[in-house]
Amino acid sequence: MTYIIAGVDVDQRLILAGAGPLGPNENGPVTLIDKYNLPVPRYTSYPTVPYWEKEAPTPEHWLERLNGQLAEHRELSLYIHLPFCEELCTYCGCNKHITKRHSVEDPYIDAVLAEWSLYVQSLHLRPRLKELHLGGGTPTFFSPASLARLVDGILAHAEVADDHCFAFEAHPNSTTPEHLKVLASRGFNRISIGVQDFNPAIMRLINRRQTEADVERTVDAARAAGYASINFDIIYGLPRQTENDIIRTAVKIQELRPDRIAFYGYAHVPWVSKGQRAYDEADVPGGTEKWQLYATGRDLLEASGYRDIGLDHFALPTDDLYRAAATGRMHRNFMGYTTADSPVTIALGCSSIGDSWDTYVQNEKKFDVYSRIVLEEKRLPIVKGHRLSQEDQVVRRHILNLMCQGKTDWRPEALRCDALGRAVDQWNDMAADGIITRSPYRVEVTAAGKPFLRNICLPLDDHYWRQQPSAKTFSQAI
Repeated sequence: MTYIIAGVDVDQRLILAGAGPLGPNENGPVTLIDKYNLPVPRYTSYPTVPYWEKEAPTPEHWLERLNGQLAEHRELSLYIHLPFCEELCTYCGCNKHITKRHSVEDPYIDAVLAEWSLYVQSLHLRPRLKELHLGGGTPTFFSPASLARLVDGILAHAEVADDHCFAFEAHPNSTTPEHLKVLASRGFNRISIGVQDFNPAIMRLINRRQTEADVERTVDAARAAGYASINFDIIYGLPRQTENDIIRTAVKIQELRPDRIAFYGYAHVPWVSKGQRAYDEADVPGGTEKWQLYATGRDLLEASGYRDIGLDHFALPTDDLYRAAATGRMHRNFMGYTTADSPVTIALGCSSIGDSWDTYVQNEKKFDVYSRIVLEEKRLPIVKGHRLSQEDQVVRRHILNLMCQGKTDWRPEALRCDALGRAVDQWNDMAADGIITRSPYRVEVTAAGKPFLRNICLPLDDHYWRQQPSAKTFSQAI
């Protein structure tokens, strides 16, 4: 089978590269997918959340670490979690609250601004925002006026870096030109649109109420409002999704030309996200079938001029994130890949996670409890977290290097740790499989290894991974 996109013939045989045999066993040929498609962390943090300490860091410790980092780095990233959605998208694994009652908007913003006030009062320096991200849930569940009040309340107590990146996650069904104008007038310059797929039958199956016309309208309005970068979130492996659906989506991407693509594998975790129990397991692509969807999408994106810059992410060479990746400046945190190089993230709202490089903290998940803590008890709503040991911090650096640069080395003494010595045997095996190259004090990911970045990081994680709970925790690598 062949097809043409961006003037390039793409042959099905090329798409299957990476799924070829490694060698036989008693059950027949073994492929990379057979060997590496295992439940593995995504490493948006190290250690990953299930292995954090049982006792959360105290607010005093957290604020001490924040102030120490800000004294050195000055700029920070700010994440605000806006958890409300009018309807449940059944594929979603995020922390969300489903309601059609928009009377929740003002009380929630009151609580978030109260939490921000607690930080402002405790920081030794006036915050300077390099990055501001509104995530969800559905940020555009909130009216333009509500978002204006929220952002104005944040910016009243902060400076804005000249090279800032302010972004929000947009549901095409609820994002209006007024939302875009209000946020653009307050410095927002990037938008991430939750597209997922362009097949209406799949969208109905996952209860995602949006149309192709909604996406087109949102893209046109964002460009008219002056947004410099537009991202599409696309998911492969959705229930009943076929290769033709991926091709259809790739053709539409070529037409609309977003600057970035986040091409995520559907994480089927019904033990975490109860809405996913709406699907018959037989409807969910897995193994080689799911790999084929990924490989088709990857090849078509690359044929259209997008560059593979990291785990699940593609960008046009004109986009800032591509340039950051090409120059080694790309960073990865709980918001995903970013051009912001600050190690500090303050996170506001239910369930959000802050990061001072050597300490993580997570907020209370339930809105009523979160609200009571910040508004009545007037304290930070920290309920979970982790203090990173020196070994943790070195391992974290190597994982970030692999995720962001596709390579890491430990020639400098400061980058050596016990985990590296224990990882070498597994990496040698991966080198034999062709997904990395090895040399003394160095690992580099090959083109065949990019889909298996999570697996390549795993050997560094043996201290915590050995403690893996018996219950299901992580999604498959592919």
